Amino acid sequence: MAQQVLIQPARPLPPGKISYEQFLEWLDEDTWAEWVDGEVELMSPVSLQHSDVLAFLISLLRVYVSTKGLGVVVTEPFQMKTGADLPGRSPDILFVSAARRGLLQRTYLDGPADLVVEIISPESEQRDRVQKFSEYERGGVREYWLIDPEKRLAEFYVLNEEGKYVLQMKGERGEYRSTVLEGFWMRVEWLWDLPPEMQVVKEWGLV
Repeated sequence: MAQQVLIQPARPLPPGKISYEQFLEWLDEDTWAEWVDGEVELMSPVSLQHSDVLAFLISLLRVYVSTKGLGVVVTEPFQMKTGADLPGRSPDILFVSAARRGLLQRTYLDGPADLVVEIISPESEQRDRVQKFSEYERGGVREYWLIDPEKRLAEFYVLNEEGKYVLQMKGERGEYRSTVLEGFWMRVEWLWDLPPEMQVVKEWGLV
């Protein structure tokens, strides 16, 4: 098994357990970390494939959201705190609707995003599929995408009226239509064979 490599912060880790406020004060823009059970969890470097899929999705979502005036798209290492008793996470991508922009603070989102996207790496699979899945569900993130480039597998979940995630679509191919981003759709296969962003924008009829 390959040894996990963590991105080391410029400053020493705080000793012992700290509050979320202390964590935010310690955190800087160059440190990728999350706050879990009062402790700092450093993030691992990502693969080139992970980075490419992330950049592609950020570009598409930002173009769509800004053109439609739907809200704002933010990427890590920006923090999200979904509830008082829940960890502070740094999702790969989060979308906050225009009506809820007031939840955005200078360094974190004080409440659940409307949509969260996590790109799975071998190191993050357990965290993304289990811990974060449960936390985002409990915290009220309305839509959750899990994208696994290595397995070429995408899963899309939507929160139902009982506050539980319901799987909307899963697979390597097919067309997914978001329930949170009005009118947004994409072909899952785009995630594995990344087309030029402008080609997608033209298919959407935005240009």
